[in-house]
Amino acid sequence: MEYINLGRSDLRVSNICLGSMTWGMQNSQAEADRQLDYAVAKGINFVDTAEMYAIPPTAETYGTTETIIGNWFARNAGKRKTIVLASKIAGNGLQWIRGGADITGAAVVSAVDASLKRLQTDYIDLYQLHWPNRSSPHFAKHWPGRLTFTGVDADRQSEQMLDILNGLATCMKAGKIRYCGLSDETPWGINEYLRLSENHDLPRMVSLQNEFNLLHAKDWPYVIENCVMSKVAYLAWSPLAGGALTGKYMHGALPAGTRWSMTQRNGLFRDKALSHAAIAAYKGVADMHNISLATLALAWCSQMDGIASTIIGATSMAQLEEDIAAFAITLDAEILSEILAVFKRYPAPF
Repeated sequence: MEYINLGRSDLRVSNICLGSMTWGMQNSQAEADRQLDYAVAKGINFVDTAEMYAIPPTAETYGTTETIIGNWFARNAGKRKTIVLASKIAGNGLQWIRGGADITGAAVVSAVDASLKRLQTDYIDLYQLHWPNRSSPHFAKHWPGRLTFTGVDADRQSEQMLDILNGLATCMKAGKIRYCGLSDETPWGINEYLRLSENHDLPRMVSLQNEFNLLHAKDWPYVIENCVMSKVAYLAWSPLAGGALTGKYMHGALPAGTRWSMTQRNGLFRDKALSHAAIAAYKGVADMHNISLATLALAWCSQMDGIASTIIGATSMAQLEEDIAAFAITLDAEILSEILAVFKRYPAPF
């Protein structure tokens, strides 16, 4: 296992982060316990969750994943100090979470308290904003014409950001969170938070968590360069594109109990003809080198310059074992060249 410092923080995290969003929906408490036990035994010390989990989000499962992690901590009290625990406050749009309202400083303070109670801990190591108050080009909204930027009130957004930073500062001063980070953000959002932090002597964002995989690498190179140069750790979520890069949805397959078999908040936006063509091509490369498609996708992601840690998730122990093992694989120049050839054919398939 490799370990890196998370941005400018003193948090030393594994280059594999254990994601948890299926716990409470596709996975039970007992299954989550086994995943946590195995991951920790393998040297993973970084666990990511969120108040809105389990996924797909519903009012009934809101907070369930944090509760499951809290139950594990309660039975493994000695392990809390060895885990770098990350959680997130949900953004706007979910009516059962603060009436669907924007993130505010006051919302941060109350959400942190609620998460701490569910997690059965006194502090959260990394507290992240799950998505910004303004619309951002994520979840297939990155195509030209999907968003308008000229109508956004930048000053109003900055005011909200400053209020949020003050809320985060309140939590940090109380010892309830150690560091803060972003998710589903853009270069403007990153840099505006950094500017406000510096100008007002407020907590500095140490990380950014965005989707990054062979089917969706829009952050390369500009967002990732921004992060590297600003010392903001880039955390890649969905390195398997919601499971698509395992090949399990090839040829129209829709296995029962899988993510795509469930109603999705943002729809099956990865389920496109070009995505399936790209997946088939990547599988061809993997087959030629006698590795699984999932191993190829994860190893590629982990080798990309600027990726600090990759967030993996699994619904079975077999998947988790395969995923963790993939990070011990080094893709040589030949296979990287073959992957790039496919990527150039399908640079943005969904």
